[in-house]
Amino acid sequence: MNHNLRSRGRPEALAEKVYQALKQDIFDYRLMPGDRFSENEIAERFDVSRTPVRQALFWLEREGYVEVWFRSGWQVKPFDFEYFEELYDFRTVLEREAVRRLCALPPLTCAEALTALKSVWIDSPRLEDGKAVSVQDEAFHMALVATAGNKEIARIHAELTEKIRIIRRLDFTCDDRVEATYREHAQILQAIFQQQTEEALRILTNHIAVSKAEVRKITLHMLQQARLQPIE
Repeated sequence: MNHNLRSRGRPEALAEKVYQALKQDIFDYRLMPGDRFSENEIAERFDVSRTPVRQALFWLEREGYVEVWFRSGWQVKPFDFEYFEELYDFRTVLEREAVRRLCALPPLTCAEALTALKSVWIDSPRLEDGKAVSVQDEAFHMALVATAGNKEIARIHAELTEKIRIIRRLDFTCDDRVEATYREHAQILQAIFQQQTEEALRILTNHIAVSKAEVRKITLHMLQQARLQPIE
């Protein structure tokens, strides 16, 4: 995929643009786990010098998306399923705490705070596009944590959410998972509105566990297929 990011802006601004574009290529599987490339190839593709490319790659390396490959090359990190499972476990801990806090709020306060989520997941027609549902799914879980009121928990949860995005989106390639997500999100909200803490925790925990299991199963198949497709 060709990008032209040439600009008269500061080198840091160019590096930021390259960084964001490469990260999106990874999230969208235009760059696949295990793909190898050189700094020169990326610089040519984005029509920039190697300096902002190198800076962008160092940022991506620090965040765990790419790694140095031998002397002059780089590669997108292969999937480490154990790492992702640990992130899912951490996600479960944070979201369970958020649900506990939400269930302890006065019912009217909680209902008002979660009105937007109720509109999307209970009152509005369902989206059909899996990628769009994935974006809304992220927003749902991040909103639950943010509404619970602890800014530090919300910050850590947002960082974790980005780390699992590359693998989590695969959960929405199957229609039955989209349907299950709508059903389970509605059930979680209803349990919170009724201050049924244990029921909300049960549904949430199972919701994340099933998603984690489905993602691992789908990923293996999708990677086999996606490796056959050229990067546009």
